[in-house]
Amino acid sequence: MSDVFSNNNKNHQVIPFRFTRLYVTMLVTLAVLLTIGQGVTQWRLRAVQNELFIIRYAALQRHQSQQIVKQALQIADPGEQTKLATNIAELRRVFDTFERYHLEGREGRVSDQNITIQLSDTIRQMYRDVSPEFEAIQSSARRMMRLQRFEEVSQPDVQASLQLMLTNEKPFLQEIDAIVREYTAQLRRELNQMQTIELYLYMFTIVVLLGIGLLIFRPAARKLKQTLAQLIAAEARMTSANKKLLSANKSLKETRQKLFEATKQQYQKEIDEQKIRTSYLIAGQEEERKRLSRELHDGLGQMLTAIKLQIEGLEAALARNRAQTPEANGPAPYAKNLGTLKNLITQTIQETRTISNNLMPTVLSDFGVIPALKMLAENDRSEAIDVTFETNLTPDMPRLNRDLEIMLYRVTQEAVSNAVRHAQPSHVHIGLFEKDSYLHLIVTDDGRGFKPTSKLQRQKETDDLHEARSQANGTRESNRRVSQGLHNMQERAKLLNAKFKISSVPGKGTKVQVSIPYHTQPIHHDTY
Repeated sequence: MSDVFSNNNKNHQVIPFRFTRLYVTMLVTLAVLLTIGQGVTQWRLRAVQNELFIIRYAALQRHQSQQIVKQALQIADPGEQTKLATNIAELRRVFDTFERYHLEGREGRVSDQNITIQLSDTIRQMYRDVSPEFEAIQSSARRMMRLQRFEEVSQPDVQASLQLMLTNEKPFLQEIDAIVREYTAQLRRELNQMQTIELYLYMFTIVVLLGIGLLIFRPAARKLKQTLAQLIAAEARMTSANKKLLSANKSLKETRQKLFEATKQQYQKEIDEQKIRTSYLIAGQEEERKRLSRELHDGLGQMLTAIKLQIEGLEAALARNRAQTPEANGPAPYAKNLGTLKNLITQTIQETRTISNNLMPTVLSDFGVIPALKMLAENDRSEAIDVTFETNLTPDMPRLNRDLEIMLYRVTQEAVSNAVRHAQPSHVHIGLFEKDSYLHLIVTDDGRGFKPTSKLQRQKETDDLHEARSQANGTRESNRRVSQGLHNMQERAKLLNAKFKISSVPGKGTKVQVSIPYHTQPIHHDTY
């Protein structure tokens, strides 16, 4: 057996081919032995089970014979003469079963269970010996079953049959008992034989297992012990190498993490710088709007007002001069031109005030974003377009942060302006709501809508899209203004870390939504 494992050192196989073949052979042998033992055991158990049924039916004949004698005595009893028919019916039922069991027992079969066994010569001889007693009980019972009236019981042949049954009852019981004992003895001998066979199979199985242990597992254990020693040594070497690799990997991870942090900081710094530049740019725009608004209102507005007053004074002077000249009949030729000039200057003053208010509405700086949005909705409302404003914020709420109010107003102004100028809506709705600790600005219209790009930040894609559309309908400049306006709205929202979302479907209107965390406590408000 040592040769089986000697090849292990030559070809470095853990389990050589001959070892595998021997191992499989012994396992197959063990499986065959166990299968044979199990088959024999099951076969003998079925035979024993059949014999137990035969013994049981043989033992039942003792009880049935006693029932037959009992019923015969009841038939002959004068006190039971009213139950003669019942007793005869019960005797017939018990006798039929008794006769069938006895006749089948002679042949070694039980029809109820479909069982047939081979009877020994001893059992057959014992059944032949009990035949006279059985036939005597059989003939007596049949005579008793033929009775029609109770008076026939006193007839000599009936009394002789009853006496014959009583005489043969005891010998029949003794001989049936002997048959049952012989059945039991034979069954015990068969069980002992089966037990001996099982013991031999068990001992042979133990020998095979010992052979497997000595011839296979013991040499295999020695070889596995050597292999495990080699594996442990290799594992120690591999552990040492892994430690070095882990150390190098750890250093690499730390370096990569530092590089990632530096890149992240640089990226965040660039984003912050971009935000600062954008914030400064927007702040500069707001300051420039404020300056232009003030100059329009205080400079150009006052100059136009002065011109209007001069024209009104000139008109009054000309009217007085005309009144002092009686020869002038009819309206003066310059009166119509002066009226037209005065109306034109009045419209120019109103337009200047509107431009000044749009650049920097005084209501926004004086009263806050809610009155400013209300005024924006009223100013943009016309006969063709209905602009409405709705909010759940109370008028006595604390003023919002200056930058937040400007952002909300400018986004609303841009959204409403785009809708009024380009979407051709019939209704524009402005909503400012506080919900779930967020302040939501929602501007919706029922205009013609459009198909927004996947990323509004990519301004070039938007401009290319509008340029392609402009070639078809000649609205290049208008579409570019819409695209730039959407970009400006998004940039304003991004500066305050607000969520900006725009959704639109061609033919179904547009929805612009800005959401920002809302603080219920009073916030410091700077003067515009």
